[in-house]
Amino acid sequence: MAGELTGKTILLVDDDRDILAAMQATLSEMGPEILTAQDGNQAVELAEQKTPDLVVLDQMLPKRSGFLVMEKLKRGKAKNDPPRVIMITGNQGARHKVYAQSLGVDVYLNKPFRMERLVEAVIKLIGSEARQ
Repeated sequence: MAGELTGKTILLVDDDRDILAAMQATLSEMGPEILTAQDGNQAVELAEQKTPDLVVLDQMLPKRSGFLVMEKLKRGKAKNDPPRVIMITGNQGARHKVYAQSLGVDVYLNKPFRMERLVEAVIKLIGSEARQ
């Protein structure tokens, strides 16, 4: 598993520093470049500058919600090849999941989630075998 994501860029977006640190520690072992943002505006700015392969995006963020970030990602300069997106949320509502999927979210995880589930989703979406 070490190095499986070398050459990939992942943007982690969450306003909870502990969750952000846990995701970063877990995924960095796999070799990707990791970018972090703690609000929606930072997320959009980094996504436009760095064009990540994957965005792990909290639904409820300060300054710009995860839904608004998704809309911007799909309309932004990367719209021809937008990043894959895993949305994470503490919101258990089914309509939020449906709306997220309509915006193009690839995987939707409810908090709290096991880091193994996140790793599995990341490998599925951008692992070395995923886009071949």
